[in-house]
Formats: sequence, C-alpha cells, structure tokens
Amino acid sequence: MDKALLIIMAKWHGYGRCKTRLSRDIGKNNSAKVQSVMTKHTISVAKFVQETKLIYISLAIAGLGEGNCRRWSKELGIEKFNLQGKGCLGEKMKRQIIINKKFCARHKIKNIIFIGTDLPNLCHQDLLNTLKELQQNDLILGPSNDGGYWLIGLSEKIMSSHVYLPFINIRWGTENVLQNTMDNFASTKLNYKFLDKKIDIDRIIDIENIM
Repeated sequence: MDKALLIIMAKWHGYGRCKTRLSRDIGKNNSAKVQSVMTKHTISVAKFVQETKLIYISLAIAGLGEGNCRRWSKELGIEKFNLQGKGCLGEKMKRQIIINKKFCARHKIKNIIFIGTDLPNLCHQDLLNTLKELQQNDLILGPSNDGGYWLIGLSEKIMSSHVYLPFINIRWGTENVLQNTMDNFASTKLNYKFLDKKIDIDRIIDIENIM
C-alpha cells in the first residue's frame, strides 16, 4: 500500500482551554482530563499503525507556543510536529498540507490523512481501512454524529489537482460540514468512500451514547 502522512489535529488540554461545551456539563478540570486521555489514546493507536511503516505521524498542535509544543510532542513520543496556526479548521488543515509538502516528497508519501483527538473508540483498524481504501478511492470520509467528519483521507490525485476542494465553502462547526464537503466534489469525477459513523466527544450526552 502507498504510504500516508497521518496528521493528528491536537489541542493542549489546558484548564478552561479545551472542550468548552463538555466543561459546562462536567467542569473544566474534568473536561481537560477527558481531552488528555483521548489524545493519548489517539497517539497510541497511531503509533501501533506506524509500526507497519505505512504511515508517518505528525502532530498539528493548538494552544501552546513552539517551545511547549516541542516538549509535549516529545512527551507523547512523536518526533514531528507543527503549530496549527490561526483561522478556521479548513485553513488550519490547508496550512498543514503546505507545511508538509516537502516532507511528503522527500519520503515518497502520496496520501494525507487527518484525524482529531475526540474519538475514544478509535482503533488501528480504522486507520488500516483508510489506507486500504485510498488505493482505490480519492477521498475517504469518516462521518461523525454531529454532521461533520472524524477523519478525512486525501489521495495523491486530490493533493496534486484539487487540494482546496475539501476546505472551501464549508460552514465549520455546523451540522452541514460533511454535506458541504461532498458538495465541493459534486462536479468532479473523483471516487470517494465513507467509513463507519463515529461519535465525537463534545458534550456529556456524547459520552453517554458511546458507553
């Protein structure tokens, strides 16, 4: 299978600086702990798959300066990291693609996969399935319960010719993110594949629904 760069969009689990909706239900301290646990779980799953030599891991970090990002990344056992920077989620993901362009070329990486850190039931098979589906499809999407997606996989074809399509005209943070993304590809002849729907943890009801 073709190699992929797995970019994990991670946010520092600072008190009162993450999971604001969840913190209204369980408090700022507890929501920060939940964020930390889910981030470590995501990293653990990614590291397991990295042992297959099919992916490289890169952290895209928000909520910390570069020095603290370096320390946190080292603590998590991830060598490669970048700051997310400013803007909406789409702008942040586009920025990561641009930043990692030379790295991908140097390591002959054809595909890029983005995931967040809000999935306590993420498993290694989710990533392996994505890698497999990227052999026959141009776009992979993992729908989430809130109308967005928990994963997006971009093929070499998208990276070379349609890199902006997944990120333009999107109403980020709404229940229309997935539909807006699909609308952007409606006029193309690109193949796409949906993975199983998962629950993003944003509120206490999401935790209850996953248990």
